[in-house]
Amino acid sequence: MTTPVEMPLWLLLLLIAFAAVTFASHFLFPSVRWFFRRRLERAVARLNERLTRPIEPFKLARRHDMIQRLVYDPEVTQAIVDYAERHAVREDVAFEKARRYAREIVPSFSAFAYFGFGTRASRWLARMLYIVRTGPDNEAVLSRIDKDATVIFIMNHRSNMDYVLVTTLAAQASALSYAVGEWARVWPLSRLIKSMGAYFIRRRSRGGLYRAVLARYVQMATTGGVTQAIFPEGGLSLDGRLRPPKIGLLSYVVQGYKADGRDVVFVPVAINYDRVLEDRVLISAAQRGDRRFRARMTVILRFILSMIWRRLRGTFRKFGVAEVIFGAPVRLSDYPEVPALDDLAQMLMHRIEEEMPLLFVPLLSRALLRSGGPLDDAALETAVQAEISAASAVLPQLGTGSLSDAIALARRIMADRGMIRDTPQGLEMAPDARAILTYYANSIAHFYEDDAATAK
Repeated sequence: MTTPVEMPLWLLLLLIAFAAVTFASHFLFPSVRWFFRRRLERAVARLNERLTRPIEPFKLARRHDMIQRLVYDPEVTQAIVDYAERHAVREDVAFEKARRYAREIVPSFSAFAYFGFGTRASRWLARMLYIVRTGPDNEAVLSRIDKDATVIFIMNHRSNMDYVLVTTLAAQASALSYAVGEWARVWPLSRLIKSMGAYFIRRRSRGGLYRAVLARYVQMATTGGVTQAIFPEGGLSLDGRLRPPKIGLLSYVVQGYKADGRDVVFVPVAINYDRVLEDRVLISAAQRGDRRFRARMTVILRFILSMIWRRLRGTFRKFGVAEVIFGAPVRLSDYPEVPALDDLAQMLMHRIEEEMPLLFVPLLSRALLRSGGPLDDAALETAVQAEISAASAVLPQLGTGSLSDAIALARRIMADRGMIRDTPQGLEMAPDARAILTYYANSIAHFYEDDAATAK
C-alpha cells in the first residue's frame, strides 16, 4: 500500500484535474448554487412585496424541470405517439423532436435580468425616445382585477417598441411573458430574451406535434398564473390599421381554461405613436405586397449611433408622444360558457379600437390628406379641431400645453422627417409623402364614419 508509483507528470496533472472537477461538482458547486438560490429567493420575496401581482412559482421554476414536465405531459405524450404513427418513425425519435421543441419554447426567466436590467433599460429607452403617456384609468384597471387571476394583455402591434413600452408600464404590477417570433432567435439576443421570460414561437410552423407542445406550455403558464402579453394580429401592421386577429395563442389559453380553476382576465391594450421607428420599412413592405422587412443592419447601426451622437451633443429631440391605454377587462368567469373564439377575438380587437389614443401626428396627417391644399396656421388649427370633434373617441391628451402647443410639436416632428413643408400659402404635404401620411392617418381611421367601411 505504501509502495511508490511512478507516472508521467502529464498523467499526474490529469488525475489532479479530474479530482478537482469531481470535488467541485459534488461538493463545491451544489453549495454555491444553494447559497445563491437562497439569496435569490429572499430577493424575490422582497420584490413580491412591492409588486401588485407577485411572481408566481411557475415562472421561477428551473428551466430543466419545466422542460421535463412539458415533454412528459399526458397530452404531449399522446401527440408524440400520434406523430410517430403518422410519420412512421420510432417513438423515441418523436420524443426527442418534442424535447427539442420544448427546449426552444421554454424560457429561462431571471428576476434579476428582468427587474435589475430589463425594466430599467426599457424605462430609460422609452423616456429617451418618447413623451410616454398612459391612460387615466390604467392603474385602476389593474387594481380591480382579482389578485389570483391570470392577466393576459391583448395588444395591437404597431412597433417593436411595443414590448418596451408595456414592459415599462407593467413593471410595478408583475413580470410579463411575451411570445416572440423568429427574429429574436439570434445569439446572444436569444439568451437575453429568454432570461426576460419571453418564449419563442414559430409563426409558420403548422406541425401537430409542435402545436401540441406550444399549446401545453401556454396552458401551463396560464394555469400557473403567469402574466402574459399577446399580439393577436400576429405581426406588425403594414398600413397603420389594425389587422384581423389570429386566434392561435388565444385558442390555447381558452381551451385550457376551467371554470373551477384560476380565472383568466384579458386586458385590451391600445398603443399609438407620433412616430413609429419602422414606419418606412413597413410601408415599403406593404407596397411590395410582402412581409420581408429589408432593414439592413448598417442602416440600423447608423441610426443608433446618430441618436447617441445627437444625445451627447444635446441636439437630440424626442420623437413625440407614445401613448398606451388599457381598456375594460374581459373575464372568462363572467361567461356561463366559454365564448366562441372568433367572437372573443373580435370583441377584444373592438375594445382596442375604442381605446386607441388620438395623437396629433395622425390628426395632422388626416387633416392634410383631406384638405388637398395648403393650410395656414388658423386653417390648420380649425381643421385639426374639426377632426377631433368628428372622431367617435375620447379627446386627445394635451399634457401640460394647449392645443396650439400640441399642433406645433406634431408639425416639428413631421417637418424633421420631411413629411410636410411650409409654403407662402401655408402648410402642405411634401412630395411623395402621401404614403406615410396615410399610414399615420390610418391608425385613427376607424373613429370616422367616412373611413368605417375601409378600416376593417
